[in-house]
Amino acid sequence: MQGRRFLPRAGTDGLLFSSHFLQGIADGSITLAFRRWKSARAKAGSRHHTPVGVIEIDAIDVVRLEDIPAEDARNAGYESLDDLLGFLGSRDGRIHRVAFHFAGADPRIALRNRNELNTSEVTELKARLSRFDRASKEGPWTVAVLEAIRERPGVRAPDIASSFGRETQSFKRDVRKLKELGLTESLEVGYRLSPRGRAFLERL
Repeated sequence: MQGRRFLPRAGTDGLLFSSHFLQGIADGSITLAFRRWKSARAKAGSRHHTPVGVIEIDAIDVVRLEDIPAEDARNAGYESLDDLLGFLGSRDGRIHRVAFHFAGADPRIALRNRNELNTSEVTELKARLSRFDRASKEGPWTVAVLEAIRERPGVRAPDIASSFGRETQSFKRDVRKLKELGLTESLEVGYRLSPRGRAFLERL
């Protein structure tokens, strides 16, 4: 049987996980990750968001392929050492062993599920979005992107980005800013507005 495998996707921290690993992260049975990086893209003590909550990095070490024990493969969520070695052997860069622990629920989840906004919250969100707009070389983009995500949930990020004439990676970085405010949610493919995001647009 083929073991579970990491499916890295585009991201700034290099620690995105496929859905197969999320339950193990949440219940504490997965406490390691292996990545091939030219240089470490995370550091000990940093926290990273996953769909099931927050993980905190305990240590990052560079290791050799031949020195990885079978126990580490199991703790990384693979069914066998061969599965892990097969994954690592097909990629470039130095092997980084990332030890982490589950640090609790993502506070953004409770934030984005709040669908009742008072006047001060709406005012604060407007101010934050205005700052994003003023700082952007693309010009004002925040409300237009929120409306596009509302109209096209689950649509691939490159497709939405191209509709604005934008490069995909910079578009994704901007959407992450909206996610930090609790206005959007990431799906397996594309995005959707959160209850908070829908409520905000309605108040506009």
